[in-house]
Amino acid sequence: MGKPTGFLEHTRETPAKVPVQERIRHHQEFVQRYSEEKLNQQSARCMNCGVPFCHSGCPLGNIIPDFNDAVYQKNWQEAYEILASTNNFPEFTGRICPAPCESACVLGINQPPVTIEEIEKHIIEIAFEKGFVVPKRPNVRTGKKIAVVGSGPAGMAAAAQLNYAGHSVTVFERDDAPGGLLRYGIPDFKLEKWVVDRRINLLEEEGVVFKCNANVGVNIKINDLLREYHAIVLTGGSTVPRDLPVPGRELQGVHFAMQFLKQQNRRNAGKHAFTGSENESNYYGSELSATGKNVIVIGGGDTGSDCVGTSNRHGALSVTQFELLPKPPNERTSYMPWPTYPMTLKVSSSHEEGAERRWAVATKSFVGDEKGNLVGLQTVELEWKINEEGRAAHFVEVPGSERVLPCEMAFLAMGFVHPQHEGLISQLGVELDERGNVKAGEKYFKTNINKVFSAGDMRRGQSLVVWAISEGRECARRVDEFLMGQSVLESKDESFAVRSI
Repeated sequence: MGKPTGFLEHTRETPAKVPVQERIRHHQEFVQRYSEEKLNQQSARCMNCGVPFCHSGCPLGNIIPDFNDAVYQKNWQEAYEILASTNNFPEFTGRICPAPCESACVLGINQPPVTIEEIEKHIIEIAFEKGFVVPKRPNVRTGKKIAVVGSGPAGMAAAAQLNYAGHSVTVFERDDAPGGLLRYGIPDFKLEKWVVDRRINLLEEEGVVFKCNANVGVNIKINDLLREYHAIVLTGGSTVPRDLPVPGRELQGVHFAMQFLKQQNRRNAGKHAFTGSENESNYYGSELSATGKNVIVIGGGDTGSDCVGTSNRHGALSVTQFELLPKPPNERTSYMPWPTYPMTLKVSSSHEEGAERRWAVATKSFVGDEKGNLVGLQTVELEWKINEEGRAAHFVEVPGSERVLPCEMAFLAMGFVHPQHEGLISQLGVELDERGNVKAGEKYFKTNINKVFSAGDMRRGQSLVVWAISEGRECARRVDEFLMGQSVLESKDESFAVRSI
């Protein structure tokens, strides 16, 4: 490495953030850039370990020590080429990935790990600024046509890879603009949409065609796709949210988290917050505002955190976030050995901006007034029993702990159960697994329907953006093999083998 003693000389530092009281006044990104000196110091901390576990910690298999060394040497084009060889969209993962690579960092055994995610973001942004990122147009077209259904990270990755292989790719998106979760799920303060547009424009320059307001199975006939395309890739995501069927669920003021987040992203884009009828794909329900209200977010994950940050920017009177599970520990325990991803306490930037967090709490009912409006939540505290593996196994309600909290707006952020079955999936007749996801083997990504493949959350269930990109890349290779008998696209397994030689 460039500086073998770097990890002894420098500690972990993350970039500065815009102060809370300033950033909650807008919906723009607020994490600032490293100075050139700080970026050099942080990349110098990569310690030339004998076995870089960060490779296996990253679902994409990013070649992390190599691009850290290039950053330290200020070889920006080399750093970009190393990063882009395994990751189609580092500008996304560098902003919104929970960085499992950092959890597997060898330095993280007894020191804070290398700031891999931030270094990744700096590489790609510097590469764009220096003009290294240019369209990759294939020299030869194969004459094969591929339809990708869904333009989220898995669909975009599959489309990019298949286009590189020389196939003609058309991406069908049921919303009014491409990007899927990246556009209408993740708040702008984490991922501004010019970042998404910049990549979409690049893919279009490379030859990928995006067709929006194209809801396959509704206004686009599936039989037309089966007839016109040599292969179809389903990457529609896991979109059916987990509900909370308790008394009062029907009250005005109880909403799924994605209704709230999608509306705000549309406002930020200068669009109507909601449109269409309940049976249409662009329907988001009534217009939602958290201004001046007591907000309770039910669910302790990233989506719940996004609701917290958005509610603070609306000017909510109070924001509380519930989690059914007990409060996780601050540090690894014996049940979370390195280099596994630890289930420790996570404090997001939205939590820093203000929220009461409560663990081991269950919602018994939603309380309404005579007009059918939400006015409170009846809750109960839970006592969890921990099994021999250190996991919360089952719970009992704590007697006498029931209480009613004031609440005029509640957001259900408890995850997603499976993709939407009505329309595309039911009409195609693809088999589903026991969880209701599209059944397609991890090795070949192929469904029971000839020439139909699936990848991303639609296949594996709700997961991370970095896993969606990885799935899209691997699926693209299998589609290429299906069409051509062999593939020119690199697989993650092969790249690991090459690096080990």
